[in-house]
Amino acid sequence: MTSAAKPGRRPANPNFSSGPCAKRPGWSPAALTGAVVGRSHRAKVGKARLAEVIERSATLLGLPSDWRLAIVPASDTGAVEMALWSLLGARGVEMLAWESFGSGWATDVVKQLKLKDARVLEAGYGALPDLSAVDWDCDVVFTWNGTTSGVRVPDADWIPADRGGLAICDATSAAFAMPLDFAKLDVVTWSWQKVLGGEAAHGMLALGPRAVERLESHSPAWPLPKIFRMTKGGKLIEGIFKGETINTPSMLCVEDALDGLRWAEQIGGLEALVARSRANLAAVEAWVEASDWAGFLAERPEIRSSTSICLKVVDPWFASQADDAQGALIKALVAKLDAEGVAYDIGAYRDAPAGLRIWGGATVETSDIEALLPWLDWAYAAAKAESRAAA
Repeated sequence: MTSAAKPGRRPANPNFSSGPCAKRPGWSPAALTGAVVGRSHRAKVGKARLAEVIERSATLLGLPSDWRLAIVPASDTGAVEMALWSLLGARGVEMLAWESFGSGWATDVVKQLKLKDARVLEAGYGALPDLSAVDWDCDVVFTWNGTTSGVRVPDADWIPADRGGLAICDATSAAFAMPLDFAKLDVVTWSWQKVLGGEAAHGMLALGPRAVERLESHSPAWPLPKIFRMTKGGKLIEGIFKGETINTPSMLCVEDALDGLRWAEQIGGLEALVARSRANLAAVEAWVEASDWAGFLAERPEIRSSTSICLKVVDPWFASQADDAQGALIKALVAKLDAEGVAYDIGAYRDAPAGLRIWGGATVETSDIEALLPWLDWAYAAAKAESRAAA
């Protein structure tokens, strides 16, 4: 039930942003003390740090030994666009979109690359497109977890092992928090700023053997910017996947990424990371079950994200209000939480329906989620009362 009483307990860490995300528990700038600053990233010591990020990431995720992994520029966006610009064009392409980022990749393919043999399979916020309708003779581009909708694919069972095209997966809010079936994937991308709480601007691009074969056998019909080029003379530039980055990385960010990876190893690896995220979702699920005003944007439990936990308002009074009034109430709710210092940056993504988005990745403590939830009740009740009084 909603409550006008201000809760007494506060989250120890009020950072619930969906990117950049909360730092790992106990983090401080002291974690960066060993950073290789003032040195070239191409020096032996710098290159070793970059290679360590690649090696620890691959081990933590259980990346198959015949996959390549690289640090690339421009966060997950850069990694996805490197894949699209470098790999597509050899076959038709299926673009799956059910939230902002998937829609953005579809725009890249249809309006920028202008591929004629491209089909966009769409669904609204809260739902998935019909996965059984995907044509796997084509390359398929999809997000594993829709960061702005809180909707994920339930598993990889819908992806055939004998697919003709490539499975190109944007996994930025899924990697390290949800199991990824690499046997069903050919390209996987993510960024440092999500589940392990790293600093922004750096992406990771993982390529399976079928993707490497495509790179070495297919020349795109369009020019490739320097930062996208992964082959030379028809052969993969192997150094990119050993720490020889295409552009200059921040060695402070590299050190921070290593800190997050070491923390993940210390707490029990991938299994522990997944369990922490699932516990965060479970806490929100228990609260929603008893709530008279909040519900999940995801229509079905099996497609519900444990990282970008998106909530909508199910209060009939709220539904009766005009769109601008709904948006204003949510903004007022978010502002109250910010002013109290109990939750920062939890408004829904700008293109999503009015609501809340709570990051539940592995760096977030479940105790902080539990402390936050009564504050949501308080803030909604207060914002609703103010809205009704002003009407």
